[in-house]
This record gives sequence, structure tokens and C-alpha cells, in this order.
Amino acid sequence: MSRALVFPGQGAQAIGMGKALAEAYPAARAIFDEVDEALGEKLSALIWEGEQDELTLTQNAQPALMATSLAAMRALEAEGIKAIDAKYVAGHSLGEYSALAAVGAISVADTARLLRKRGVAMQAAVPVGRGAMAALLGLDFAAASEVAAEAAGDETCQAANDNDPGQVVISGHKAAVERALVIAKEKGARRAVLLPVSAPFHCALMQPAAEVMAEALAAVEIEAPVVPVVANVRAEAVTDPDVIRALLVEQITGSVRWRESVAWMAGQGVSEIWEIGAGKALCGMIRRIDKDVATRAVGTPEDVAAAVEVDG
Repeated sequence: MSRALVFPGQGAQAIGMGKALAEAYPAARAIFDEVDEALGEKLSALIWEGEQDELTLTQNAQPALMATSLAAMRALEAEGIKAIDAKYVAGHSLGEYSALAAVGAISVADTARLLRKRGVAMQAAVPVGRGAMAALLGLDFAAASEVAAEAAGDETCQAANDNDPGQVVISGHKAAVERALVIAKEKGARRAVLLPVSAPFHCALMQPAAEVMAEALAAVEIEAPVVPVVANVRAEAVTDPDVIRALLVEQITGSVRWRESVAWMAGQGVSEIWEIGAGKALCGMIRRIDKDVATRAVGTPEDVAAAVEVDG
């Protein structure tokens, strides 16, 4: 069976995530220790015993979710299921960094520092309250893009995440996104709701953050990944370190082409996709994209045990 591994993005964070993995697997605990050391603070204490509001801050959520994903990956590897055996890896937004770290393209310490910087830069790019994101349910990407363009006027509003055939997230100036909610409902959207996020990610308003990340990524060593990474902005596999670097910058302002990424992997013969880390949101999206692709979420010791059992 041809398997891909995918890594979740923001929104999956929860207090206590990864704690049982760290207690059960020394290799998983070592990931949290490495991230704490790289950031010069006890992020693990916030993840396991802190307040949800503080964990949800972009600058904390991003490295925290990566640490949890890598801990789950190390637990699987301790049981003999290795990332190198996957056909492809991919991640949703910040999850792309987790994917790259999992297959040796970027060190765990560098990934933690990059994600902390990315979170700070994305939050700082737009003053709080100026931007917004909204989910449009029941419209495909083309229809949602039309809604965003119509709502934009002289402001920014664009399709940010093409999650699955019936869920597209738009991003931009708050007033434009609010106009889009009305237009989307007029055009037949089943639901159109503002999302509880702190900034308008994956749109042109993030250009200041893209510039910060271009500088940060230029200073980091990126190796060729041992498994091809399906990039968000390309929806196809890449392995060249210079291309990976450029696409991570582009990803800040570009759309997350998740639906196309999953469809592309399925088209390359992938028959099962495992979501590694916190939550099960990607599994749900994958099932809506291609019901023939089997899914599995791996985020706890119990999930690892179940995965080992089916892996044979």
C-alpha cells in the first residue's frame, strides 16, 4: 500500500497535546526538549499545562504544533514505521515545515525558530482588527474566488485555503471579508462564517511577513528531503532545497492548495494518508476530497499502537 504522511496546521492546538507521547517514548520527549532549547523557553510547559488562549497565539501555536507532530513521528519511528518509507509528505500551511523537518530537510531546532519567527511576523503584518478570515461552505474554489474578487473592491480579499470540494477559506481586509459573507450566501453558500483567527493569513496583506521569512530562510540550511514534499503553493512534489526555500516564502501570501495536493498524491498512486500530530481535521478533508483514500490520525500512544498493528 502506497502511503503519504501529512502534518496539521493552525487550529489543531490543544492543551495537553503530545504529553502522553512524551511520557511513553523517550524519542518523543527529546523533540519537546530540543524545541524548548531552540526557543530558550519551556514551550512544552505551555503546551501541557498552560492556558488555551496563550497556546493559540500564532507565535506559540506554530512551533507547538510542529513539536507535537515530530513527537508523533518519532514515536512511530521507535516502533519501526519510518518517514523515509512514505511515498510523499505534505503539511497544511505551517504543517509544511513539520513535513520538511520530518524528512530531514530542516533541523528540528531551525524549524522551531523559523516557526516562532513566522508566527510573530504574520501577527505583526496587519494590525489586530484590520484583517479577517472566513470559511465558505458549499462553494468550490472557483466560486469562492469569484466571491472574494467581487467583495474586494479597492481592498484585499482572496481565496486563502482550498481545503476540500466544499470548504474554501478567504482572507483579507475585515470589511471586504464581511462583504464576501453576504455575497457568498447570495451565491448559494451553505454557510459563510468568520473564523476566530488573529490575522488574515495567506493573502497579499502578509507581504511584510513574507519579507521577514525570506531573510530568515536565506540564513537556514535546507537539505534535499529524503521523501518528496508536496508543496502548498504548487500542489506537486518538490525536492530541490532552493525551490523549497522560495516556495516557503511564497506560501506566506499564497493559497494553500490542499484539495489539489491530496488529489495529486492520489493520482500518483497514494492509497492511504496518515495525519501525524494533533487533531483529525486533515483526515476529514482528505475523505471529502477522495473517499477511496484511506486515512488514519496518529497523535497519541494508542494511535501509534493501532498504526503498528495495521502496518504489520
